[in-house]
Amino acid sequence: MSITKTDVEHVAKLARLDLSDNEKELFTEQLNAILKYAEQLNELNTEGVIPTSHAMPLVNVMREDVTKPSLPIEKVMLNAPDHEDGQFKVPAVLE
Repeated sequence: MSITKTDVEHVAKLARLDLSDNEKELFTEQLNAILKYAEQLNELNTEGVIPTSHAMPLVNVMREDVTKPSLPIEKVMLNAPDHEDGQFKVPAVLE
């Protein structure tokens, strides 16, 4: 697999980047060098290696849900630019 200048132009367009011709050439070369380096992994013997998603074992550390009192609505509404009937008032987005 290799990256072409057209691929770089396509990605630049998606990212809304205005690249010069020199930058396009440079990024094409750099991305191809990265891919070439990554292809070396295909040469490794991975027979018997268990697939992993992380190098370190992960354990979810979960706390128990504890009910706590909420802020009073009056205090919350102090941060609202506009409010009505105890709710944030926002501009309509649908007609």
